[in-house]
Amino acid sequence: MAAEKSSSKGQAWFCTTGLPSDIVIEVDEMSFHLHKFPLMSKSRKLHQLITEQETNPVTASRQDGDDDVANNNNETEIVEEEDEVEEEQAECHISLPDFPGGSETFEMVAKWCYGVKMELSSSNVAPLRCAAEFLEMTDDYSEDNLISKTERFFSQSVFKSLKDSINALKSCEIVLSLAESLSIIQRCIDSIASRASSADPTLFGWPVTEGGGGGGASNQALWNGIEAGLRRKATKNAESWLEDLSLLSLPLLKRLISAMQQRDLNPDIIESCLMHYAKKYIPGISRSSRKPSSSSSTIPSENEQRELLETVIANLPLEKSSSSTSSTATRFLFGLLKTANILNASESCRSALEKKIGSQLDQATLDDLLIPSYSYLNETLYDVNCIERILGFFLDCLQIQQCQQQEEDNNARSPPLMLVGKLFDGYLAEIASDSNLKPDKFYNLSISLPDQARLFDDGLYRAVDVYLKAHPWMSEAEREKICGVLDCQKLTLEACTHAAQNERLPLRAVVQVLFFEQLQLRQAIAGTLLAADAAVPREAGRASGIREEDDDVEEEMEEMTTGGEVVVAEASNNGATWRKAVRENQVLRLDMDSMRTRVHQLERECSSMKKVIDKIDKKGGWRDSLTRRFGCKFKTQVCDSHEQTVVERRKVRQHHHDHQQ
Repeated sequence: MAAEKSSSKGQAWFCTTGLPSDIVIEVDEMSFHLHKFPLMSKSRKLHQLITEQETNPVTASRQDGDDDVANNNNETEIVEEEDEVEEEQAECHISLPDFPGGSETFEMVAKWCYGVKMELSSSNVAPLRCAAEFLEMTDDYSEDNLISKTERFFSQSVFKSLKDSINALKSCEIVLSLAESLSIIQRCIDSIASRASSADPTLFGWPVTEGGGGGGASNQALWNGIEAGLRRKATKNAESWLEDLSLLSLPLLKRLISAMQQRDLNPDIIESCLMHYAKKYIPGISRSSRKPSSSSSTIPSENEQRELLETVIANLPLEKSSSSTSSTATRFLFGLLKTANILNASESCRSALEKKIGSQLDQATLDDLLIPSYSYLNETLYDVNCIERILGFFLDCLQIQQCQQQEEDNNARSPPLMLVGKLFDGYLAEIASDSNLKPDKFYNLSISLPDQARLFDDGLYRAVDVYLKAHPWMSEAEREKICGVLDCQKLTLEACTHAAQNERLPLRAVVQVLFFEQLQLRQAIAGTLLAADAAVPREAGRASGIREEDDDVEEEMEEMTTGGEVVVAEASNNGATWRKAVRENQVLRLDMDSMRTRVHQLERECSSMKKVIDKIDKKGGWRDSLTRRFGCKFKTQVCDSHEQTVVERRKVRQHHHDHQQ
């Protein structure tokens, strides 16, 4: 029987054995012209159906007549002319309209019954298992039947491979109800979740033990990251696994993610699965993929995209991403948020996503924060309310972390908080040019971060300056309120120089800047004087010590007969150190004299300025008068909180002076 061949003619399938077929089985739109004996020897259900037709030929003929009427209404002929006689002589005609897997699966079952060698794979084993159950092909009826063969293939091959388990789960979609009743779906899901739990998160969840029978040495090398070639291959396989996973239907994906969460799987692996799935079917999430993947045949409808989006967001882990790709994950989350606004997702969905973003806001970039306003209710160009909520969630998470760590010093600067502070200053400077941004909203955004978030206020000063320039119609009170967010003590000298000649700042702000600039200079001079006073006794002690050492050197040179060159070298080094200390002291004193002169000059200018301000009307062009009287023209500079301080510049100048000498 294994030597028999099969052929298809139109919508008919024939087993060419040289013997006329004695049974026709219809599955979907395909007619299979077969023989009774091979089918009856393997399938209890087919044996019962054939026996019923043989014992009730009248019913069978009536059924055949009805089928002939239905076939006459069909415009296409199913069988060619030379096969009409063979069909008329067929004794049985059976129809299987709800056969699991359709005509393609029945064809493989028929070949199995005829003894033709059949190649099982992860893509066809689930439909074959369901078909065998439907036809009752048990070992009790026939030894080593199809049910036992497919079950062995599941346990020995499919469930030992993550990739094969995913393919088998995908194939269950065409036999969903029967596969569910046979627990094939649940077993595939358990296999995937179990094998994914042993994954390396840095490889996007690709399990090191994939394939079951791999060598221990190679697996160990991959796990420890020693063999770079193996690691690159595993990373490529990880991407292939994610691609296979994205072929699952949304209901199956929900069940799989739920099983992963119940097993406490690494959150990074679950997040990677959801990211890949969303990028494949939702266009516009990332700039690199404005269209769905080319492998997807059709674009999902808006309702389908919304359902998928809400499913992805609902299953995202609440924990902050700990992998090296956390910045990529944060960018993806912002892309989800923008898409959620476009698709008008539910309020709870967007709130959950904002909380997730807030937990890792320190990984965001300025481009991520620039979320356009999609609602006509917002007058501003960007959705500042959304960013304000995300910032609130970030501060809440930071406070919870500090409470868990039981930090005694609440004023300690947190690195994530410092990163968010610098990021938010850039965001304020970006949105400050929006003419529709109200002063109260800008003020509230500016004071939303605690003082520990900023080491210097130069970035915040730049945002305030941009806002004042874009809103020249503000009243004096509003400008003073906006400038009140600045802490003049945290402005660098460069920022103070820029602010002192900034005509957009109100008078009170300029006076405060000048006052704190003078205070900074005084503090710098006081620190220099203290350093100089501490250096004098040290230098005197060094000098006396050097003299004593010189006397000791002379005595030792008279007594020692060997090693004299070493002692002379040490004495010459001490002399060079003394000369260098004297030069440093001279440079320090010159710097002190220069700074004293500058302070006295600023004091005189400040006192004169106060007198002039009292005489000049506040609305009467006081800046022009100050410029003519004192010549306070400064070079405009862009503020940067990371510039060198005056002490650092003094050290550079001192080093340059030593080099010249």
